[in-house]
Amino acid sequence: MSHPYRLDALDVALLAALREHPRTGLVEIARMVGVARATATARLQRLEAAGVVTGFGPDVDVTAAGFGVQAFVTLEIAQGALDAVHRDLEAIPGVLEAHATTGSGDVVCRVAAASHEALQEILVQLNRSSSVVRSTSVVALTCLVPWRTLPLLRSGAAPGSGRSPSYR
Repeated sequence: MSHPYRLDALDVALLAALREHPRTGLVEIARMVGVARATATARLQRLEAAGVVTGFGPDVDVTAAGFGVQAFVTLEIAQGALDAVHRDLEAIPGVLEAHATTGSGDVVCRVAAASHEALQEILVQLNRSSSVVRSTSVVALTCLVPWRTLPLLRSGAAPGSGRSPSYR
């Protein structure tokens, strides 16, 4: 079993700079955090190789893109049907993400739709899966804390390791 990559203060500073200035080139990012371009490049390559950095695509706000009705759906699935429900969920475009979970349900999905009628159709599609025994949905009203990672990364960075970057 591989061990998780241990971030240090420089890694977090690089990630913060990239997150806050996604269109800025690596030379400028290196300047912002106070390291040489080669150092920033090597660190970023290590973060990619370790699977910490998973992409550089644009973040998309699905509400702004016309899919303002969102819900969280808990699925109870038939015993041993995780692979089948995985395939069924991937076939539904409105399923943004799905996680196998503990608790009263087996899978929690985040879905998005353009209207309440479109949300109803997604819910019908979910229930058509032969693997789904029961579903429960709750409509999201307001996003209180959007997806974020920097506070967590900053709290878990190895103390005293890497350079002490000036970028915050």
